[in-house]
Amino acid sequence: MATLPNPLPTLAADPSGRSLGLGLPLGRLIDATDDGPWHEPLLWHAEYAASSGAWTALGAQAARTGLLPVLLDVGGTQGGPDEWELMPGEMSYPGDHDPEELLAEYWAYAIEEPDDLDETIAPFDETWPGPAPAPAPASLPADPDTRAAETADALLDEGSWFKDPRLALVPARRSADIPAAIGWAGPLNYEDDVARLCAILRSWEDRFGIRVIALTFDRLIVSVAAPPTTQDEAQAVAAEHFAFCPDNITQGHHETLSEYADHAVLGQRVWSFWWD
Repeated sequence: MATLPNPLPTLAADPSGRSLGLGLPLGRLIDATDDGPWHEPLLWHAEYAASSGAWTALGAQAARTGLLPVLLDVGGTQGGPDEWELMPGEMSYPGDHDPEELLAEYWAYAIEEPDDLDETIAPFDETWPGPAPAPAPASLPADPDTRAAETADALLDEGSWFKDPRLALVPARRSADIPAAIGWAGPLNYEDDVARLCAILRSWEDRFGIRVIALTFDRLIVSVAAPPTTQDEAQAVAAEHFAFCPDNITQGHHETLSEYADHAVLGQRVWSFWWD
């Protein structure tokens, strides 16, 4: 996978990050992968639980150094990222993939699973409906990075999203690339090259102003600066979500695409994805 120069090795000798213009709290570098130690750190994360304001305090500073913020939950039964069997060597580059082609491919695969397909994917049929249109640029209601910081704070304040969240920094070109940059294997049972999913995240960045704000062992959470505001728009986006992560519907709280569109997409500033 093509990468930018990694600033993280600097932190081995300079844990506070002062040479990078940062003032980091006590933290640790992670280089553990499924194949043993990676040749350079994949990420840094704080040693103590993140609280509201942590993202804002560090995110903008870090971005200027080529490090992007993300919340990692280290409190699940699978532990933290040093136990997640990260696989950076197995990842391609998100920019090498066409998101529209991938969505059509995933849609064809996803529709094989439901027992009652017609009801599950209505108002669509088995034909891939195509990507959802992007909102008009002038309609973007919030700066995507500002929305990401606000959303991260809100989730941390709410307290029910994470067991033990830590603020992390990842060397990545853009927020959508964060899962591939660390070799995250959360969707392994669905897609073993998460860079292909990151290509779709890039498309959502461009169209809806999403930012990857949190990862757990098997869950991905993004903020949304320009969520759909009509039912038709929400259903079109829900079709993309179904292709991207069928488990959200086939094993989630919403059993049909239409129900999912109404409750998990329409006007929602957070999109969450979970793979079995």
